[in-house]
Formats: sequence, C-alpha cells, structure tokens
Amino acid sequence: MVLELRQQLKLTQQLIMTPQLQMAIKLLQLSKLELVDVIQQEMEKNPALEEVQDFEPDEILEKKQDSATNSESEVQDVKIEEKIKEDIDWSNYIDEYNSPGRTFYETERREAPAYETFIAEKKSLKDHLLWQFLMTLPNEEDELIASQIIGNIDKDGYLGVSLEEIVQQTDSAPEKVEEVITLIQTFDPPGVCARDLSESLIIQASQLGITDSNVINIIKHHIKNLENKNYKAIAKDLKININKVVAAVNIITMLDPKPGRQYSDEEPQYITPDIYVHEYEDEFVILLNDDGMPKLRINPYYKKAIRNNEKIKGETREYLQDKMRSAAWLIRSIHQRQKTIYMVMESILKFQHDFFEKGIAYLKPMVLRDVAEDIEMHESTVSRVTTNKYAYTPQGIFELKYFFNSSIKRVHGDAIASTSVQDKIKKIIDSENTKKPYSDEKIAQLLKEVNISIARRTVAKYREMLGVLSSNKRKQF
Repeated sequence: MVLELRQQLKLTQQLIMTPQLQMAIKLLQLSKLELVDVIQQEMEKNPALEEVQDFEPDEILEKKQDSATNSESEVQDVKIEEKIKEDIDWSNYIDEYNSPGRTFYETERREAPAYETFIAEKKSLKDHLLWQFLMTLPNEEDELIASQIIGNIDKDGYLGVSLEEIVQQTDSAPEKVEEVITLIQTFDPPGVCARDLSESLIIQASQLGITDSNVINIIKHHIKNLENKNYKAIAKDLKININKVVAAVNIITMLDPKPGRQYSDEEPQYITPDIYVHEYEDEFVILLNDDGMPKLRINPYYKKAIRNNEKIKGETREYLQDKMRSAAWLIRSIHQRQKTIYMVMESILKFQHDFFEKGIAYLKPMVLRDVAEDIEMHESTVSRVTTNKYAYTPQGIFELKYFFNSSIKRVHGDAIASTSVQDKIKKIIDSENTKKPYSDEKIAQLLKEVNISIARRTVAKYREMLGVLSSNKRKQF
C-alpha cells in the first residue's frame, strides 16, 4: 500500500455563524429590559449610532442641517467700526451712576441634596441586632463575640455555626459565648439567634408568656408529628385529649418559624410585559411594549460624509463604514425581533382564542411546532422568542412559554391541556372539606367523572407542581 499526498477540490455547504447572525439570535432571546441595556451599551461604543430625539424623518433633518450650513456661509462677519467719542464728561457720568440705590447680592448656589437621601434605607437583620447589642454598653470581648455570632445568623434568623466554632474564632470561654448567645436571643425579633426550630419556638413562647405545658412539650418532643399533623400520636404520648392537642397546635401556629424574614433585604422583582393583548370591540388587539425603548438611527452627519465622498483618510473611512454597517445591522435586527415577536403572539392568539376570551379552563394543547409551522419559522426561533418574555392578557400576565403545554387524553372527545387539568385539580382541592380532604386517588376519580382520565401518580405530580400538600397534611381538626 502506497501513501501519498494529493490535492483535491471539494464543494460543500455549511452554516457559518457570522457576527451579525449571532447578534440577531442574541437579541431575539433577550427580554425588553435586557434589550434596552444592550442598546445603551452599543450607543456608548458606536459613534454612528444615536437616539432619535424627535419624530422627524432623517431626510428632513438632513435638509435642515444643509440649510443651516448654507445660511451660515451667507452671513457676513460683523465689523465693529464705531469709536468712543472723545468729548464725554467722565466725571459727571461716574457721579450719576454712583448714587446709592437698591443693591442686589447673588445668592450662594448650593447643590441640591442627592435623591438617595430622601429614600428610607431598609434595615437589615444584622444591623438591627448589632444596634440592640451596642445599647447594652458591652466590653471589647463581648463585642467581638457578638460580631461573630450576629455575622453568622442567616436570613431566617437562625445561628448557622456551632458553639465550638465561635469559641475557636474568638478564643473565649464557652460559658462566655453561651452568655452572649442567650442575651441576643432576648432581642427583637422574638426567636432570633436560635439553633433550630424548636429552640426558636420555645424562645417566642417564653417572650409571649405562654406557660401551657402541652405547647412546650409538643415543641420540644413532637416537631415531626406536628409537621405531619399526626395529632393522634401526640395525644397518645402526652396522654391528653386530642382536643387539647388541637388547642395547643393553634397556639403554636401563631408563632413565626422564620423570625428573621421580616428584615429580609431581598428586593421584589417586577415583571414588565413585552406584549399587551387588549380586547376592543369583540376583537383582540396586539400591542408591543416600546416604552423606554430608544428609537435608533444612523448619525446623519457621518452618513452624509461617506455619501458625498468627502476627504476622509483611509483608516478613518474604513472605521466609519464598519461602525455604520454595525449600526444598520443592529437597527435591522431590532426591527426583525419586534416583527417576529408580533407574529408569534398573533399565532398564539389564533390557537388559544378561547383562553383569551374565557379563561384557563379553555387552554388548548399546543407545542412549539404548531406555531413554527404557522409562521413558517424554525422551532428554535419560536423557542428563543418565547424565552423570558411576558404577555399582558385579559386573563392576567403570563409568560409566553405558558401557552405551550402537553395534552391529556379525555375519555371521550378532544384532548385537554395539562395546565387546564392542573387548574381543575386546584379547584377540586379548594372546594374540599378540610376535615376530610381528598386523596390523590379520589381526585383522579373526580376528574374521570368530568371526562379526564389520568393516573393517581399524575395527580400527585401536578399537585406537587402547584405547591399543594398531601391529603394527610391538608387535614384540619
């Protein structure tokens, strides 16, 4: 067998991800707020890209600039030829205008206070505890121990380290550390600095003056049974009537299992809809949310300079052309993004018309392929469009992904959307007798009566997705 090197021509087709295509794909999957950030960054980097400050077309603005330039060239320079007269009596002039009269003083300009000074800063749990501890006028050792303890309290108000670790970090006696922990446990909010749930509830009960032995015993020895609502086991172990157990549980449920959450510094995340769907004269109208979206254009000065072949050096000309191409592609990509989102929402509205008109119970099974075939685009494009985007509808605000769901076969008739089944399960649970809640098997039977056939394990899966507890934990006495 002889090995040899040989050149060969071969014609193949392959997809190349150009920078322009990568930008278009990136913009397509961004939410509105993320898109505004990207546009601001591009405007800072690209001098050929600018925001339109008014609603006049570029051609009118260019004509105005041309006319302004021509008028400036026609205006002649003004020459001052007037001379001061030599026969002016300067002494009388000074006496006349030197007479005392109203005197005005320029007021001192002071900078306006920053806007942030008018906003109340939310106090964190650590700051609140440290402030209370410093009010006790501690010595240096106690302050060092307290800083280690408070610094290791989590957002729920629990101490996240052991006594031994604090002793090792501060080189203090265990008795001294325990004394500081006990002191912090008396602070507001009640139950803070506890090492577990039982200790936190005991501290809260003590501060509220609750001395019922049944309450204390349940907290100390029956937290698991309390979580599982196994009241019979609690009554049997404490040798009391189950009614007394229920009375004690009602007191315990008033206590806070997470005492630190009222000082949480987490900011709420508000949803800004990308699309609005309004009902107007028995028809649905789709509006894209362009509020706060900069209206872009290519700088007319640079465009005119390149078009008129003005004397620009080679590197500068190449730089400007590159930036203008980049700006034009960004503007085109944004317009294409908005057009694609509108087409996808229009297709969703066509498939889910009953949902927009009547509610969740009328949501139909739909997959990405249905919309992709309808608007003649690829499924991946539809997937990117529906990512991180929300629509305001007459039924509420929903993510676009919400409208795509699997189908559940009916006993008779067309299939039903899985989201509609979840809604029916939630309505069944909301209407149940809390003393005798429905089991998953019973819910499956009730669904079968309304022409929906699903297994018990499917009911359990949907119930967990809805955040609903099992029947034994929903039971109330």
